[in-house]
Amino acid sequence: MRKVFLCIGLSLLFLNVNAQVDETNNDWLAIKKTLNLYIDGQATGDSAMVAQAFHDSWQLKGFSDGEFRIIPKSKYLVGYKKRDSKPNNWSARTVFIDISNNAAVAKVEISTAKLLFTDYFNLLKTNQGWLIVDKISSRIPHKTVEVPVAKSKE
Repeated sequence: MRKVFLCIGLSLLFLNVNAQVDETNNDWLAIKKTLNLYIDGQATGDSAMVAQAFHDSWQLKGFSDGEFRIIPKSKYLVGYKKRDSKPNNWSARTVFIDISNNAAVAKVEISTAKLLFTDYFNLLKTNQGWLIVDKISSRIPHKTVEVPVAKSKE
């Protein structure tokens, strides 16, 4: 009889673990979709696409000219200029996503011709799905290396 209860107990445990893994995978995919709205909107200058990824209360927090600044969603979105495709020398990648129940954090890097942007997002699972509620960001110039010119043999 003990063996029967042990088998039933282990079966229920594995079913529960499997259900949790499936939910985490679904959340990860939903968060990735939200991040891709942001990334694709950044690439093409599509403020409407970026806005879909943001909660209404979204804010950008960071330093500019040595001062801490908070920029609301409405002010942030007016700076976009729509283009047909992403610029040359532009790439983006999701570095990580960490999920805890209905909250998550993600790191995205966007590389342009001159700058590397590192964006950290806080996301919440809402009735509308996963949305970015705020962002902190930094940017640095790409490191350049001087290559000595070889002397020609004449």
